[in-house]
Amino acid sequence: MPSVTVNATRMELTRLKNRLKTAVRGHKLLKDKRDELMKQFLESVRENRTLRRRVEEGLMRAHGSFTVASALMSPEGLEQALLYPKQRVELDMTTRNIMSVPVPMYTFRTKECKGKELYPYGFAMTSCEIDGAVEALSSVFQDMLKLAQVEKTSQLLAQEIEKTRRRVNALEYVMIPRMQESIKYIRMKLEENERNNIVRLMKVKDMLLAEALEEKRRQDQKIVQHL
Repeated sequence: MPSVTVNATRMELTRLKNRLKTAVRGHKLLKDKRDELMKQFLESVRENRTLRRRVEEGLMRAHGSFTVASALMSPEGLEQALLYPKQRVELDMTTRNIMSVPVPMYTFRTKECKGKELYPYGFAMTSCEIDGAVEALSSVFQDMLKLAQVEKTSQLLAQEIEKTRRRVNALEYVMIPRMQESIKYIRMKLEENERNNIVRLMKVKDMLLAEALEEKRRQDQKIVQHL
């Protein structure tokens, strides 16, 4: 017996067959989508691991240089040296589509406020270690932005994989078996109705044959009485 009530008619059987065909095709497409999403996700995770290691190394270099610079310079001098930057960063975000999942793409441009120098201070009153820290931060910034993009992409892909996995499981373990069970039930009911109809027709035939024999017997009796 199916878990839901269905009309055991040929029209309902045809409708369920069409729905089952669509569900099976959708199940295959969703499985293909899930597999491709998993491939993209694993590539994103590998890229994320590489970028994170590179960013951490760059930040450690910058932190080491800043630590040495802060030891050689006064806190006021260090703050004054970095107070007015010479470069301004403009960040743009666009999206690209991965298997119907919009993921972000970050790009940035730097604009010099004064001249083309990276360092916003003079070299006479500052330590050379601060130059290395500023240069390390400048070089690691692109990787940090790429890392943020890859991590967000991984998060969105993971959410879509989970959503697609639930849909695949719902089709595979709930909807398709339920429709198959309903189709089997309708077929059994139709076959049962067919057998019942055949039995009724045979009974009607037997009744008609019995009536015909009875009529013939009465006709024979009338003929015998006339003789």
